[in-house]
Amino acid sequence: MPKFFKTRDIKGKMILLGTGTSVGVPTIGCGCGVCTGGEPKNQRSRCAAIVGLPEGNLLIDTPPELRLQLLREGVGVAHAVIFTHEHSDHLLGLDDVRLFPFTLGHAVPIYCEPDVEKRIRTTFDYAFLERIHTHDGATPKLELRPLDEKPFELLGSEIIPIRLLHGPYFKVLGFRFGNVAYCTDTNEIPETSWPLLEGLDVLILDSLRETPHPTHFCLEESLAVIERLKPRKSYLTHLSHELDYFETNSKLPKGVELAYDGLTIPLG
Repeated sequence: MPKFFKTRDIKGKMILLGTGTSVGVPTIGCGCGVCTGGEPKNQRSRCAAIVGLPEGNLLIDTPPELRLQLLREGVGVAHAVIFTHEHSDHLLGLDDVRLFPFTLGHAVPIYCEPDVEKRIRTTFDYAFLERIHTHDGATPKLELRPLDEKPFELLGSEIIPIRLLHGPYFKVLGFRFGNVAYCTDTNEIPETSWPLLEGLDVLILDSLRETPHPTHFCLEESLAVIERLKPRKSYLTHLSHELDYFETNSKLPKGVELAYDGLTIPLG
């Protein structure tokens, strides 16, 4: 293990690394009170989470701010990465995993569906060139592994993928860890997926804004999902600057809150 290696122990916890929409909050060029007010819980980087499983840390998505998110939370390594879908705000920080192999001693396992793999191989083509690299760490060392909707074992825990729809063109995967489920970037839950979300202690769910959107749940739609599933606790994520943390929370039902960057959730 390198002398510089240092990481926070997050076993048994999920940390929401980012909770913002694709453009982040504050939003470039916006002068609204949420963007300019300086409230820390309104400072939302792009969506990701990291889960402390029995045999290591599992990173969900790699947004553009990944390096800053991991430094902020003191997490020095992920032992594997799993992707919800291929969009840029969930993918473009993948190069930041370059340091992990120095600790792991091998390439970083990357679990993803075929469309995500195709995007990775295109966007990060330099990671897959058949040539001798000039030095260790010159490119990310990635081991792409197929992912589908079947439950599987990873890092000592069962992971249940949950099919979600993200508008008319994109499919997304949510993930369940015990009685905690993470479901970002969706505006429709197929009927076959509802049973996989029953009996939850915690649901983390997409809720972009108050008004309807063609690819994300709005606040009213998210609350309808929560009312049907009745988890013990719900956190809303992928939030735009239209949802002020304190003002919105004051209007939400008991047991429902806006998430924020750095929120730590016990896995139970």
